[in-house]
Amino acid sequence: MLDELHARDVALIRDATIQPSSGLTVLTGETGAGKTALISAIKLLVGERADAGSVREGADSLEVEGRFFERGGDPDGCVVRRRVSADGRGRVEIDGRMGSVRELASGVGRTVDLCGQHEHQRLLSVASHVEILDAWLGEEASEALGAYQDALAAARAAADELERVRELSRTGAEKLEEAEFTLRKIDEVAPKEGEYEELEEALPRAEHAEALVAAASGAHNLVAGDDGATDALSAAVRALRDASNYDAKLGTWADALESSLIDIEDVASSLRDYADGVEWDPESLEQMQQRLSRLEGLRRSFGPRMEDVFARREQAAAVVAASEGGDEAEKRAKQALDAAEKKLAHAADALDAVREKGAPRLSAEVSAQMSRLEMGSASLTVSQTRLPRDQWGSMGPSRVEFLYRPAAGLTARPLRRIASGGEVSRVMLACKVALGDADGCDTLVFDEVDAGVGGATAVALAQVLRDLARTHQVIVVTHLAQVAVMADRHYLVHKVTPAAGEPPETKIDEVTGEARVAEIARMLSGDTGEASLAHAREMLEHAGNSYGGDSDGTR
Repeated sequence: MLDELHARDVALIRDATIQPSSGLTVLTGETGAGKTALISAIKLLVGERADAGSVREGADSLEVEGRFFERGGDPDGCVVRRRVSADGRGRVEIDGRMGSVRELASGVGRTVDLCGQHEHQRLLSVASHVEILDAWLGEEASEALGAYQDALAAARAAADELERVRELSRTGAEKLEEAEFTLRKIDEVAPKEGEYEELEEALPRAEHAEALVAAASGAHNLVAGDDGATDALSAAVRALRDASNYDAKLGTWADALESSLIDIEDVASSLRDYADGVEWDPESLEQMQQRLSRLEGLRRSFGPRMEDVFARREQAAAVVAASEGGDEAEKRAKQALDAAEKKLAHAADALDAVREKGAPRLSAEVSAQMSRLEMGSASLTVSQTRLPRDQWGSMGPSRVEFLYRPAAGLTARPLRRIASGGEVSRVMLACKVALGDADGCDTLVFDEVDAGVGGATAVALAQVLRDLARTHQVIVVTHLAQVAVMADRHYLVHKVTPAAGEPPETKIDEVTGEARVAEIARMLSGDTGEASLAHAREMLEHAGNSYGGDSDGTR
């Protein structure tokens, strides 16, 4: 839900703020007053393309800021700021951090539906029809679709495996010979995981065993042998300990030397153990050198790393195995694919059955709303056509499409081919009311939904918009007084006379009380005479609205 919108230097708007109701909010004003600029500001907040031409004349940039609250989202809301400079460069901030236009569109953008006459792409796109049907059907369709998608993924994996097996079985004699050679050469050496690294570490010690023993033994003798370092330190400790009877300070140094002596004795013991543990075995050394040389040979031939050697062996083994038992492997893969396809067919039938059962109910509900909108006997039909197996996609095995019947007795045809812009607007509105809470959007913005509408249709449109505002936040740009009187919050968009040399400026003010009565009167008859004002008051009272609208903005 859009809680607050602030626009600066957008088209004719210098600086304006609105706080839409959570129910129905209307924007009214004379033609050309700048209502479209406010819709443009909302579009920028939800991730639509920026246009440098929207920057107010004389300004360096435009800035739009909005606070949104999502169902189940952060209770503190999400603050979005978008800036577009006159040279076309833009900047997006989401909760104070840098973001992208794509992030806007996939974030708050998915909670706002722009429903103007020029934003019908979603309803006219056949791909969206199955999503609308499934949203209306709810959990039953969601579960059936999930089972179908799992089965489709399993069938695709089984088909990939069968193709892999068949590709291996098609391996030519030359490739088979190469694989057999690779497998034989590697298996002759029979390398083990980690063996090469262990030899690399151990071989230097084996090659220099004599020198290592000499170094360790010599160091041990110098430290722990007769007249070695430990004897000298022990004598020093005894001397200092005796003298400490006369000066305690010497005792402190004796303690320090004695601590060092313990460490030195530990090192001497370790040196002795090390020297005893090193073995000089020329025969073992030669074996290690030969083994490392053979592993090095594998690395040169099939490497450069040992990991590559093991991978080459696995590939070669697969080729050889396929050539030896290709028919059996292909048979198993084909059986697995047949089983996966059978399971997929069951899931596809179950999904189609759920949709087939629910489609007439959605058609009836939308058609009923269309009737409320004074569309006569026009109706919407949901068509479902099973596709060939190779055309099954992630959304199902059948094509779901909305068909529009302009009047009873006429043939229903694809909505995108037969309905006018005004008809599509009202069909979209009917779909939104039918979907109710199942619709994924929190906020619906209608621009020009009342184009060409008057009389009884205007009254019906107003009532449907009010019904829709029970489940959504609805923002409407309207020229109809019948719609305006239904609003919980009413904003007037108007131009003010600029100072000399300044471009025109659009102001947006909430109207309540007598100001709202005057605006309704203007919309009714173009004047604010007593008769028009009385008519406006009567309409507001009949709509159940005080002149001030819903002061707290709640439904």
